[in-house]
Amino acid sequence: MTGLQARFFSPDDPLRLLKRVTVGTCLLFWAATFVSDSIVWGIAGVDPVDSALGKLAGCLVGVPTCLALAAIIYRNRDRSLPIKLGLCFVLALLAAPLFALLDLAIFAIDVGMPIEVPWTYVGRSIVSCFATFISWCCLFVALLYHFQMREQERRLAASREEALAAQMRALRYQVNPHFLFNTLNSIAALVEEGAGDRAQSMINSLGDFLHETLRLDPMQDTTLRQELAMQANYLAIEAERFPQRMEVDIDVPAELLTARVPSLILQPLIENAVKHGVGVGMGKTGIRIAARHVRDSLELTVENNLPDSEAASYRDRHGLGIGLRNVSERLSARFADHARLESGIGDGGVFRAVIVLPLSIEKSEPERPAAIPPQRSAGQSVKTLQLQ
Repeated sequence: MTGLQARFFSPDDPLRLLKRVTVGTCLLFWAATFVSDSIVWGIAGVDPVDSALGKLAGCLVGVPTCLALAAIIYRNRDRSLPIKLGLCFVLALLAAPLFALLDLAIFAIDVGMPIEVPWTYVGRSIVSCFATFISWCCLFVALLYHFQMREQERRLAASREEALAAQMRALRYQVNPHFLFNTLNSIAALVEEGAGDRAQSMINSLGDFLHETLRLDPMQDTTLRQELAMQANYLAIEAERFPQRMEVDIDVPAELLTARVPSLILQPLIENAVKHGVGVGMGKTGIRIAARHVRDSLELTVENNLPDSEAASYRDRHGLGIGLRNVSERLSARFADHARLESGIGDGGVFRAVIVLPLSIEKSEPERPAAIPPQRSAGQSVKTLQLQ
């Protein structure tokens, strides 16, 4: 189907939908007019059955007349409301006498051609026809405004969705430039030292991580298993930079591995753990990644111990850092008030960041690489993963 055909036949096309609704409303309007005229004429002593043919003829002429008036109003849809209402008055005033002449012809056929024209009857018919047409014109103006408001709301919703998508992409693609800079420097240092195998491993891990980062749609969720797989690539890179200084403990129940989470939602938290924990500490730093099911929510936790200087600096800091603010804004954009980020320093100088979001379990997960290292069996939690 060509683009023109798709536009013409699509029920979502605003103009086509307006035409369909206008025709349907016009038919309903004249059906109601037919019924009301039958009742009024019956009260006045005219047999509704005998006058049905004449009223039907009037309706058959009235429908295309009203559609023609609607077309004229539609062509002036961008004008102000007073102008459109004035146009309605003029159109009704022009159509009423013409329709009254048809009504007079029907009257003459029903009762025989009178010797004298019943001007009183003609005057009442003009007034009645004017009321009918002005009612229709005002009804169509209201219908037109309804469709214009719906179209504006649709465009506004589309604009908001595009803005949200752009915001999500901007937040998701904020790859830490320090991470890339340090990684490339580490690769260069390994090459100079002659550690070609380690440099190659680091390059492969960096390539896999960047490939996954750019491939994923920021508006789509992923499973926790896939999220952990991407973080495993990242941690493998950092393990090459900080050998013997990083210990990772992943504690995720098997039943939560198919939980749906925003892609790369853990990345800023783990980056912070590496930057402020492993990167500044001289001894071994522990990073713990955990998940648990609490009522109808999924809690994702990233913890790391901090050196005393970093812990004191954090306590003096006001507000969230860039990474934490990134996560908080993504959660707000994706889940509104149904998700949150909590962070702070606990006992022993351990920094803890907790993401709380609605729990959604994917029943059938597509075949993907294992989210966590191969030595993990499918029915167990991962305990103390050494990345050295």
